[in-house]
Amino acid sequence: MNVFFEEDGGFKVASVMSETAGALQVESVSGKRSKIKAANVLLRFEGALASFMDAANAEAENLEVPFLWECCGEPEFGFEELAQEYYGKAPTSIESAAVAMRLHSAPVYFYRKGKGRYKAAPPDTLKAALAALEKKRVQAEKIQIFVEQLKAKQMPEELALKLDMLLYEPDKNSMEWKALEQASAELHVNPVQVISYAGGIKSNHDYHLGAFLREHFPKGIAFAESGLDVNPVPQDLPRAEVEAFSIDDSTTTEIDDAFSVQTLADGAHRIGIHIAAPALGIVPNSALDEVALHRLSTVYMPGNKVTMLPEQAITPFSLNEGEWKPALSMYLDVAADLTITNRQSKVELIHVVDNLRHDSLEPYFNEDTLAENNGHPYWEKLSLLFNLAESLEKARGKHDPNRPIQIDYNFYVEDGKVRIVGRRRGSPMDKLVAELMIEANSQWGALLAEHQVPGIYRAQNGGKVYMTTQAEPHQGLGVAQYAWSTSPLRRAVDLVNQRQIMAVVQGDEPVYPQNSDELVMIMRHFDSTYSAYSDFQTRMERYWCLQYLVQENVQEISATVWRENLVRFDHMPYITKVHSLPELAVGTRVTLEVKRIDTLMMEIDTRFKAVEAEATPAEVAIDDTKGVEEVL
Repeated sequence: MNVFFEEDGGFKVASVMSETAGALQVESVSGKRSKIKAANVLLRFEGALASFMDAANAEAENLEVPFLWECCGEPEFGFEELAQEYYGKAPTSIESAAVAMRLHSAPVYFYRKGKGRYKAAPPDTLKAALAALEKKRVQAEKIQIFVEQLKAKQMPEELALKLDMLLYEPDKNSMEWKALEQASAELHVNPVQVISYAGGIKSNHDYHLGAFLREHFPKGIAFAESGLDVNPVPQDLPRAEVEAFSIDDSTTTEIDDAFSVQTLADGAHRIGIHIAAPALGIVPNSALDEVALHRLSTVYMPGNKVTMLPEQAITPFSLNEGEWKPALSMYLDVAADLTITNRQSKVELIHVVDNLRHDSLEPYFNEDTLAENNGHPYWEKLSLLFNLAESLEKARGKHDPNRPIQIDYNFYVEDGKVRIVGRRRGSPMDKLVAELMIEANSQWGALLAEHQVPGIYRAQNGGKVYMTTQAEPHQGLGVAQYAWSTSPLRRAVDLVNQRQIMAVVQGDEPVYPQNSDELVMIMRHFDSTYSAYSDFQTRMERYWCLQYLVQENVQEISATVWRENLVRFDHMPYITKVHSLPELAVGTRVTLEVKRIDTLMMEIDTRFKAVEAEATPAEVAIDDTKGVEEVL
């Protein structure tokens, strides 16, 4: 005796060895013996076992499912009953098994109601189900066509129309994404790379930029054409009797700060630190204010930027040369020995006579030209400011003439070409500006604390930098408090603090009172957003480093061991792993062979080639750039 039974969602046959009330001991065609439940047996038959399933499968293939559905009627039925009806006679065991197998394979047509029993799907339900299946079939065919096109480095039109979605916010249930995912798996590359190979990414730079803008500027970077009104610049402000000048990089268009020098009696001077005053024109809770507090900061990247404020809000307040501009000024009365004898803050109009630029100024004002007047019209003023800066640095306990040389890098992008220019950190110009900004931010923070007016502070304790509405020490800078206030055209925190400082200076009620929930909300939102902007800037600088190597067809590059298998390339701010690097001392200079550069995936493969020079004590002290943003 043989049995046809169901097991693990399929059908099997076996010969019966023994049987009890609830179970059977059976032997399969292969000779494997097992125990099955009696309830799983669908029919019993005599005859050949080995050929039964082949014969049943062949017979099942000849059975038309739609015709079976028409034959079965509406009531629930057993498979053997349907076999009787279909064949018009008592069916053979093979014919019965074939019907059972066919019913089982068509769940759309037949609903299972128990062991060997079924019910036909209602006509309307069947029609809808068949339509869904057809749709799925057509979709599967389309997906396969898309996959083949992608593998052939062709971009299907349907995918081209949805590139933005596929690149940045994929709908993983869409057939376009399924095709892309399948092609990715078959090609063993990232989906983004598949799109790139198929010509869907015209610019790797724009892809990276697009990802950032999609997340942080989903409505675009353009400002509204109307409604962002700026209050007129107050003309009744007192006019300062100073000639102010700024010091910035050549690419700077938002000029936040400027300086002035007045000679007093007995070798003393009055040093002016002048900060652009957009707080005079941006009304709290106005549409323009909402824009500033939404964007929170200008986003910088090589060759481009996304400004916090629209041009109509920048132009009236940027400290452009040849114009009278409103400013929040701090005056330092400095004795001949560089001791600060008095500080005074004012809201006023200043006359900006010059916008000095690093590239043209540096040849005249550097470490080698400090000792002797070289004839530059600003040499005396700059020398005085530099000497004051060093005095302030010493007062903070941060002056270290033996500090290892550290390099900052500027990126200049034009027509897709990049120049990377290194500048020594702590150069006279940098130190001059940085120390006077630290002085202003620290002293204005103290002014707010003294008058119990809340502000937003940067603090550092135990190596951790954080933001707070309380005046707390910044250990890294060596100051008792530090409130960003010197970049109000490009940072919302500075704009907020400027409002508070001006209220103190002018004797007005502060915009943000004590325990202001709004102030705390602005601080928290700024902290996370500014960090994201900074990360993006770093990412784009890394992109342009790689692009520079491609642009210059660099095959070999010199680098310095940073730690373990990490190296830092010469002449650019790029740190990467070199897996073939032998164990070398930190500071060792090496030559690397450039094997592969991928600016899309932001990857570079290099191979260790040779040691150029052993580490020296000066080279061992390799800097990181952490904390530079605290100053400027």
